[in-house]
Amino acid sequence: MLALGFDTSNYATSLAVYDTCSKEVVCDKKKFLPVRPGQLGLRQSDALFHHTAALPGLLKELAAEADLTKVGAVGVSARPRPVEGSYMPCFLAGVSAATAFSQAKGIPLVQTTHQQGHIAAALYASRDESLFERQALVFHVSGGTTDLLLCRGADRMECIGTSTDLYAGQAVDRVGVRLGFAFPAGVQVSELAAQCTERIRPKASVKGTQCSLSGLENQCNQLLAAGKSPAYVCRYCLLCVAETAYKMVIAALEDHPGLPVVFAGGVMSSGVIQKELAARLPGAHFVPGRFSSDNAIGIALLAAREVAHD
Repeated sequence: MLALGFDTSNYATSLAVYDTCSKEVVCDKKKFLPVRPGQLGLRQSDALFHHTAALPGLLKELAAEADLTKVGAVGVSARPRPVEGSYMPCFLAGVSAATAFSQAKGIPLVQTTHQQGHIAAALYASRDESLFERQALVFHVSGGTTDLLLCRGADRMECIGTSTDLYAGQAVDRVGVRLGFAFPAGVQVSELAAQCTERIRPKASVKGTQCSLSGLENQCNQLLAAGKSPAYVCRYCLLCVAETAYKMVIAALEDHPGLPVVFAGGVMSSGVIQKELAARLPGAHFVPGRFSSDNAIGIALLAAREVAHD
């Protein structure tokens, strides 16, 4: 059986097909939402429009690579996170398309969340299936979250740490857009940061498993005003995120010793961040870019798992 996943986040329109027999991702398609130069995102009404316009074309591309007549389950991210009050209109585009597909074929529709999709994709990419059945610390770092989660698979999770103000992805994007990069700017910031070889000791604001990242934007602006190169500032920004994540994870491990650590979300796909954390947290799982940035892979996987368990 194939499972089809839909995800319409505030960054990208994503579709994916997962094969339950081979336990492999057959194919996935993604299209980033267009953002005007200098802007830090879209209004929800514009995001909803662009998702609605993109879905038919992406579904056609998907059908050229996967036999959608074999789809036996449909998954969709219906809201950002599995917490009360979590809601964004842009997810309505995916819900509408997924509902229409499932009802037309008479197959199950599984509604989940964007965050759970990220976590499922990260656990799958680790190639350690036991992570779906046991507890783990999962750090989900993106434009809309900087959450340290105590998870059992992607179904049960408890947020044990977060940012009290700015999210890590927001800080990275603001630095990138100021330097003239297109939004979202994470890839360009990471590429430029990799060109800097200077020794940097960032200042991270962490108390236990809580952090503050609003000061990071100010620090980067001050560095630029002081004449530091864009590459230096980009590296400082990413290393500050890495230092923040490290301190939060260490604090969490004091209360939950021995648990595996998994990093998920688009920000954590940065090679600069991964290299820094891998040296200090041996054994931690880092997710390749295909599975860490916004995608529908985890959504399709969760739909397949739920239908299989019914």
